[in-house]
Amino acid sequence: MPPLLALPFPAIDPVAVAIGPITIKWYALAYIVGLLGGWYYARRLVAADRYWGVVRRPSLNDIDDLIVWVALGVVLGGRIGYVLFYNLPLYLADPIEILAIRNGGMSFHGGFLGAVLAMVLFARSRKLQALTLLDLAAVVVPIGLFFGRIANFVNGELWGRIAPDFPYAIVFPTGGPLPRHPSQLYEAATEGALLFVVMLVAVRANGFRRPGLMGGIFVLGYALARTFCEFFREPDRQLGYLFGTETWSTGGITMGMVLCVPMALVGLTVIVLALRGTTRPRMAAEDVAVRPAKVDAA
Repeated sequence: MPPLLALPFPAIDPVAVAIGPITIKWYALAYIVGLLGGWYYARRLVAADRYWGVVRRPSLNDIDDLIVWVALGVVLGGRIGYVLFYNLPLYLADPIEILAIRNGGMSFHGGFLGAVLAMVLFARSRKLQALTLLDLAAVVVPIGLFFGRIANFVNGELWGRIAPDFPYAIVFPTGGPLPRHPSQLYEAATEGALLFVVMLVAVRANGFRRPGLMGGIFVLGYALARTFCEFFREPDRQLGYLFGTETWSTGGITMGMVLCVPMALVGLTVIVLALRGTTRPRMAAEDVAVRPAKVDAA
């Protein structure tokens, strides 16, 4: 019998679509929706002249090609990051398991680095400014984060810490008999919905006109949101708490928090440089000086 203050876990089939032997799980569908939603929104942003000023932006064809590069960067980086950061001894003992992505095991921080590398290489191949691509990605990534965390909840994975007195705690089928924080929903709300709103406000404030600003806001915002949610999320079993215990007062430092520290520092640094104009391309500044004034027709 579940504890008095616990909510029942909704019995949702982790398989979203099944056609004969072919099955598509909610987690895979979340990746697809996130990538396609990000692609569609990125095209809308690129087509809006009012957001860019003199900053050179990618073309619609560039966005169509970029989605393939980013998808590969996310999947490969996410898997490699999980292997290196979260369970290296296991995979060293059985390297073939590195390829068994169907068994789970993806790291956001690894996927983030993989996507950044993919965008940098793509920018070089198209002679675009990498910071502009990163800014564009920063606005659309929260879409994928939102759907990904919802899929984590549907799968009953990455549940939160034990919370016997929390009125909205949930007893997860794989989390034992005690009620836990639905930390996946906290992450969906903060890393996904809230960060999406923050990025939307930055877009409306002409953030694209300062290369790197949007990317810096996202990186810093994600680091803060993820660190906050880590206080409610159960750490990976094979790692546990790196420092302290699970109580709020004594810390309970997790690998997720540690990986967010350099993200926050990088994000803050890029924001400062962007606001100072350091990241602004020289060509854009020259274009402003020589661009003829607009003359209204009589």
